[in-house]
Amino acid sequence: MHIVAALGGNALLRRGEPLTPAAQQQNIVRAATALAQLVAAGHHVTLTHGNGPQVGLLALQAEAGPPASAPALDSLDAESEGWIGYLLEQELANVLPPGTEIATLLTRVEVAVNDPAFSHPTKPIGPVYDEATAKTLAAARGWTVAPDGKAWRRVVASPAPMTILNAASIQRLTKAGTLVICTGGGGIPVTRDAADKWHGAEAVIDKDSASALLAEQIGADIFLMLTDVDAVYLDYGTPRQTALRKVTPAALLGQGFAAGSMGPKVQAACRFVQNTGKRAAIGALSDAAAIVAGQAGTLIHA
Repeated sequence: MHIVAALGGNALLRRGEPLTPAAQQQNIVRAATALAQLVAAGHHVTLTHGNGPQVGLLALQAEAGPPASAPALDSLDAESEGWIGYLLEQELANVLPPGTEIATLLTRVEVAVNDPAFSHPTKPIGPVYDEATAKTLAAARGWTVAPDGKAWRRVVASPAPMTILNAASIQRLTKAGTLVICTGGGGIPVTRDAADKWHGAEAVIDKDSASALLAEQIGADIFLMLTDVDAVYLDYGTPRQTALRKVTPAALLGQGFAAGSMGPKVQAACRFVQNTGKRAAIGALSDAAAIVAGQAGTLIHA
């Protein structure tokens, strides 16, 4: 079975953890161990991942230098994709059988130059702040900030992915037996002008939307989203919370899940199922193999 597995940002850096090399390495080891179980079960895996904390940190570091030298956000997207991809590739090589082919591929993703997201930023990046600190930084640095749970974070444009431009290369590598790490952080957003010239876009694409599109374009059998909760819940965090185990897109889409957490995952899963007739699943990283076997997580089916 060919699986596109998307690692959520919280699977790589748990909420509240410091963005230190040690914390990231510990979580990378945990992720690689869980993913190795899928490979051991005989599945072909294409791996994607989030980049919210990392790209935000890179942006902060860029602002600390001379203003004229600060790279654009699309370049930071590429930098974070290489950074996280390298860490994942290294640790997967440590836990998979010797000789397993693994490759990290920087992935360009086309977005529309007139996407309304460019005038309405919603994608959280970087560290969390209290409200007063966030608003002070916004005023000083020209940021847009918004609540993210009980904290506040910087938010940037998150245009919808239109096409995974490297999909054919990813598909060829996968068919050759390579575990490909790609579309990291939603990929690198690019736009095309009237003269058919490509340009980077100041944005961070939603990782789940881009991963679902990738899974559709390369013909994956199942689209798997791995995060820090074991299933999709109704009334999550209340005494009435109820885990959903097997559900259709029609039953999910009217439930109003939070835009900053489970909402994008549910939307991406439903879109993949509706467009392909195949399965999507959402659940905990540690349950990856059990989710694919239908024994854990939430399975979304046609």
